[in-house]
Amino acid sequence: MSLAPRAVLVHRTTEYEELLARHGTHGQAAFFLTSRGRSIDEVALRHRRTRQALDDVAAAVPLQWRRSRVERADLDRFLFGPEDVVVVVGQDGLVANTAKYLAGHPVVGIDTDPGRNPGVLVRHRPGDAAALLRAAVTPGGAAEELTMVEAVADDTQRLLALNEIYLGPPDHQTARYRIGPDAPGAAAEAQASSGVLVGTGTGATGWLRSLWQERRSGLRLPAPTDDRLLWFVREAWPSPATGTSLVAGELGRGQGLRLTVESDRMTVFGDGMETDALELAWGQTVRLGISATSLRLSV
Repeated sequence: MSLAPRAVLVHRTTEYEELLARHGTHGQAAFFLTSRGRSIDEVALRHRRTRQALDDVAAAVPLQWRRSRVERADLDRFLFGPEDVVVVVGQDGLVANTAKYLAGHPVVGIDTDPGRNPGVLVRHRPGDAAALLRAAVTPGGAAEELTMVEAVADDTQRLLALNEIYLGPPDHQTARYRIGPDAPGAAAEAQASSGVLVGTGTGATGWLRSLWQERRSGLRLPAPTDDRLLWFVREAWPSPATGTSLVAGELGRGQGLRLTVESDRMTVFGDGMETDALELAWGQTVRLGISATSLRLSV
């Protein structure tokens, strides 16, 4: 007998809760914000909207389903099961933070603050939750398969991301490495830079786009469901020992970018989650490309 689906509500601590944790009381938090030219009223209002949205979504879960909640900071320790339907209640970035821990689970994005969030990934309102949950477990339910990027190290460490993966120095100084296509006989170039960014079509509205615009790149930005990635090297430094000829490119399905570390350490993290990163040492190699896992976003 199969288990009933489990609705996993993903949320993050609100700014109001963070202020209370830091300052102890509402009055002290209000004084702190006032001293910096802000009012606590807006912060408290957003907090109430988020709490109400969580309550509304929880109430929409079918009675026969199991349910659970997980805060963003605990995602790396939470065990998702095969029967889970993941409901992200918050901002677009929270969907990206969650995606790396999933394996084809249906994801429903609920916007807690319409008009303030872009709503690219959290496209729905709390009142839509009941219908979306039913559709998520219905065969053939409408969903978009959003392309994800992965990094796989030679020691089998693996990292997934929905927006982008960044490889760079942990101390924000200079990264040294060799970079080139992941193909037999392909030439690699020694480089010194502030890091490498590999992004998806979902990430093309954020960090990837900023690099693309800065370079005035002729590469076409991918759409979220495209089987294409773009990559850029940040601030490559030319010298007698390092080059700048391989600083941007495109990766399709089955293609990869290969990087061999020539610094003492390099860090690899996805979607801004620096606390859950890969740490690579001198001589290690990492391959970057399109992941076989995609984010299944209910629409």
